[in-house]
Amino acid sequence: MGFDTTAIHAGQEPDPATGAVITPIYQTSTYAQEGVGKHKGFEYARTQNPTRLALEKNLAALEGGIAGYGFASGMAAINVIASLFAAGDHCIVSDTTYGGTFRLFDKVLKNFGLQFSYVNTSDLDKVEAALRVNTKMIFIETPTNPIMSLTDIKAIAELASSRGVKLVVDNTFMSPYFQQPLALGADIVVHSTTKFLNGHSDSVGGVVILKDKETADKIAFLQNAAGAILSPFDAWLILRGTKTLAVRMRQHDENGRQVASFLVEHPKVKKVFYPGLPDHPQYSLACKQMSGFGSMISFETGSYENATRFLESVKLCLLAESLGGIETLVCHPAKMTHASVPAMERERLGISDGLVRISVGIENVEDIILDIDQALSFI
Repeated sequence: MGFDTTAIHAGQEPDPATGAVITPIYQTSTYAQEGVGKHKGFEYARTQNPTRLALEKNLAALEGGIAGYGFASGMAAINVIASLFAAGDHCIVSDTTYGGTFRLFDKVLKNFGLQFSYVNTSDLDKVEAALRVNTKMIFIETPTNPIMSLTDIKAIAELASSRGVKLVVDNTFMSPYFQQPLALGADIVVHSTTKFLNGHSDSVGGVVILKDKETADKIAFLQNAAGAILSPFDAWLILRGTKTLAVRMRQHDENGRQVASFLVEHPKVKKVFYPGLPDHPQYSLACKQMSGFGSMISFETGSYENATRFLESVKLCLLAESLGGIETLVCHPAKMTHASVPAMERERLGISDGLVRISVGIENVEDIILDIDQALSFI
């Protein structure tokens, strides 16, 4: 089946009790059993829930995995992946990863004996040089948040496989519509379902998708044991979102390309970070491993004062955390999404005080550009 069809139908058979086309919200904590040890596949809602199961099947199908598991947030999903490893294990991480991921790894999991090295994963030689005998995971974002640098998933996957290392890809920015990490050799895909998968800024969640049964069984065990599960209502909201994922992503991409082209030509903009621009350092890689460029853009205004003037002058665009919704959101990475990263490290990575990130929505693109243009006039 085509992606659009899979998004609408995978995991979502009509309800056997009523024939309801849309998967119901099974808002229950437990299930009546027919006898001791005899039930209908559901025992307790932390362990299984029909609404969550429908979503998990749907997202696994979209990513080409054998199983998926839903969590209360993207961070809860990443935390469970890290729980596959033990004290003394070493992990390589994209150096411009999301600030929340850095905070979890550096401020929490490091205290339990996990070791982390932050590397420019766009450079395969640097990744190889960072490998140790105890390296168990390579965790990459591609594109990275917010500098939009790309990592060659296939090349990293081959390197990881040759060393017996798990490759985990955060595919939140691209969604499975534009990028398929498992098909390129990754072992695990993680998403903040809060973003493009849900697409309506009304749910928080995360998902882990696997391609091998052994790891899938471990994640299933951890999901039940740790209990940071996705609620039935959030699962239902995300299922509603994935039904329109294909059409939304096509519009996000179309709008993103136009906004990036506008910003490149604007005299107040110093630099634009967008993989769909021919001068992007990994443009050829973007064309090879992605089927679209998406709607995440960052640009340099030159100073904190310029950035704040712009952010406080937008009218249609909304100054807010998060991304991937139908509405256009703007933010200041240094003070918002990446505030947990030390200032000197932010500066080294290019996350300057003048950097602005835009999640381009699906409004009329002319309206988006007009609003950006008038806000830029204040800097």
